[in-house]
Amino acid sequence: QVQLVESGGGLVQPGRSLRLSCAASISAFSIYDMDWYRQAPGKQRELVATITRGYKTNYTESVKGRFTISRDNAKNTVYLEMNSLKPEDTAVYYCHADRYNDLTGRVYDYWGQGTQVTVSA
Repeated sequence: QVQLVESGGGLVQPGRSLRLSCAASISAFSIYDMDWYRQAPGKQRELVATITRGYKTNYTESVKGRFTISRDNAKNTVYLEMNSLKPEDTAVYYCHADRYNDLTGRVYDYWGQGTQVTVSA
């Protein structure tokens, strides 16, 4: 029932921009904290950016000033605007959603399948 579907990836030249989208088929999307992760070949999955249910944002140091995470709760969508892309940004980018159930104490989290971003001249 729950699905996160990323889109917008592709091949771009260094210095160019991409905008990733994550469409979430989740009830009560607005109460989820949303994240973008990425994983390059042979490397650990890395948290890139977060935006909480309260619209607080955070970024890993390597993308600060270049990437912007945002959300549109009316569209159940989270975005990652990526500017000034570098070859080291090349990775599969994953959308992630999580929430805490106040009644049960259970944490729910979901992952998308990922979208490939390749930055190369």
